[in-house]
Amino acid sequence: MVECSIDWNNLSLAEWQDRFGRIRRANLLQSYDYARAICPLNRQKARWGLIKIKGVEAGLVQILEAGVLKNLIHGVILDCGPLWFDGYGTPAHSKAFFTEFSRRFPRRFGRRRRIIPAAGDSPENRALFVDAGYERQNFPGYQTIWIDLTQDEEELRSALKAQWRNKLNKGPKAGLKTGWNNSPEVFSSLLRNYSSDRAKKGYAGPSLPLLRALAQSFGDKVMIGHATLDNRLVAAILILCHGTSATYQIGWSSDEGRNVAAHNALLWQAVLELKKNGFRDFDLGGINGESAKHVKKFKQGMGGQELTLVGCYR
Repeated sequence: MVECSIDWNNLSLAEWQDRFGRIRRANLLQSYDYARAICPLNRQKARWGLIKIKGVEAGLVQILEAGVLKNLIHGVILDCGPLWFDGYGTPAHSKAFFTEFSRRFPRRFGRRRRIIPAAGDSPENRALFVDAGYERQNFPGYQTIWIDLTQDEEELRSALKAQWRNKLNKGPKAGLKTGWNNSPEVFSSLLRNYSSDRAKKGYAGPSLPLLRALAQSFGDKVMIGHATLDNRLVAAILILCHGTSATYQIGWSSDEGRNVAAHNALLWQAVLELKKNGFRDFDLGGINGESAKHVKKFKQGMGGQELTLVGCYR
């Protein structure tokens, strides 16, 4: 059995961020800024772990907790972790980590665990978590699409599906203009239109209080793209940057914006802007082939790498 230990809350914020920034595809839910936004809303506390394999630093993990009566009633959440440094993250390392995690937070009366491992779905991985003493919940694993921004612009453009790529010509022909603006006015307009569109169409999405908390927590790591026709806002997107990765969080488009493929233009400009600023990976923010087939097809049009996680465990 591989030796694994977890040192909790021993790193300074600067030390955590430095290590976080070394990890490819370090996702939004494991970022410090996400924890700082979500914890006050859900009355949770975050805990940050430095994973060691045979005494050597091997990865990071962030968990959220809530408890009463000295944690007699206790909840612990591990979403999309752990994150591994280069050279680590083998099945043996994962099994050692989750065995140690379960030793520290065993399943018991009064404790609710939600664990979504950052591991791809496969029979081998499912068996690994069962062998480590976890019980899989009966719903599909989280799915998303990642775009590798280390490719050159020609490669990124060639990866676009033909229909998606062709729509990039519609906006300029119609006079569509795109740009980046993090002003309170643009942010408020995006939230207002997103909220109205979400209520009208009934799709799932983050709440307005969470979006406001995220914007405050991420600060200058927020990117708001906007598209206008004749100075009228017709589409906007919100992107959150974390480490060397970024995540597409929400977007909105009016009927007029959809007619000129404004969302295509904004996401393509996001790819170029993120690449220019040194980001290495872009997470398109989740896909769902059941309740959001059209959104899934749209994101697939960008030609990224689809990833399905192994599922949710307790």
